[in-house]
Amino acid sequence: MAGKLTFTMIKPDAFAEGNSGAILKIIEEAGFAVKAMKLTKLSPAKAGGFYAVHKERPFFNDLVNYMSSGPIVAIVLEKDNAVSDFRKLIGATNPAEAAEGTIRKLYAKSIEANAIHGSDSDENALIEASYFFSELERY
Repeated sequence: MAGKLTFTMIKPDAFAEGNSGAILKIIEEAGFAVKAMKLTKLSPAKAGGFYAVHKERPFFNDLVNYMSSGPIVAIVLEKDNAVSDFRKLIGATNPAEAAEGTIRKLYAKSIEANAIHGSDSDENALIEASYFFSELERY
């Protein structure tokens, strides 16, 4: 499965703005297959657990508060070279630096409210996906 799966979340800002459908359309048109998807709201504890790697960073509490501020859409995607292709599709974390046509250029409001999460490695994609989907092996 390594190399074929990635994990993404449509973040609270993009969901609240009603951009989930448009974002999913871009993802599917780029050749990604949705293997699992659910709408959920993260508690501060669940958001903190997901972003535990950033616990010592100064922005951690703001990130947890933001990610638990409203619903998110958690999604497992499949495609060859999934992680690298998806990172290109979403664009730079800072939407001002994101390439034209990328999801963040189109829908992000700021570095913090950047519309979408994308796994940064095959290993993290599996870890992150399993945080939301317990039966990942069937995908």
